[in-house]
Amino acid sequence: MTVLRKLAAITAIAGAALAVTPASAQFFFKPHDFSGPPIRGDEPGLPTLPGATDEEVRANLVWNMRSALNVAALQCQFEPSLLTVENYNISLINHKDEFKKSLDILTKYFTRVNKGLKPGQAAMDRYGTKTYSAFTTVNAQLGFCQTAAAVATDAAYAPRGELYKVAVRDMSSLRNALIPFGEERFARRVRVDTRLSLPRLDDVCWDKRGTWLQRKCGEFSTTFR
Repeated sequence: MTVLRKLAAITAIAGAALAVTPASAQFFFKPHDFSGPPIRGDEPGLPTLPGATDEEVRANLVWNMRSALNVAALQCQFEPSLLTVENYNISLINHKDEFKKSLDILTKYFTRVNKGLKPGQAAMDRYGTKTYSAFTTVNAQLGFCQTAAAVATDAAYAPRGELYKVAVRDMSSLRNALIPFGEERFARRVRVDTRLSLPRLDDVCWDKRGTWLQRKCGEFSTTFR
């Protein structure tokens, strides 16, 4: 078999480059089951408002969900097919009245508890920062993004005036998804070996014309190991 030496080297290098090039915009991952029971919004472990009325508890729950979906819209853009940005924006439009009502209720709560507009606004700002940062994750990003994508879809197309029902049903799963879990389909990470077995490129295996010497060095091949 006759093989040009330069062509063999180029083929081997090109094959190695192709082997390590990642696929773009693909998200193959089976997440953990993060489902949880419906919640009111004042259960232990959840962000709570001391002395809040039932209406304020509901507003807190709705605003926490909005914060989670906002974080997901920013954090999950690495996978456009999740539609976290699109569905979050749809939610803002479809449920603007319910979001505004929740914000107004929370603003009045912090004004009342902190006895004044200025200290109330400062407390509201701290609340907003704490709420948003609570949903920021790195280690649990894949599971959180898939869960948030499903919740964002439910929120986007929930009937107007009933967004709080989505929060009651799905906030448990959003918070559970902040716990890092790995791939659930396989017990271990599957490794795909992309290393190449290259032919010998020293002079022993090639003649002066750059032809592979099969009798000396065996069959020419470039294969994955």
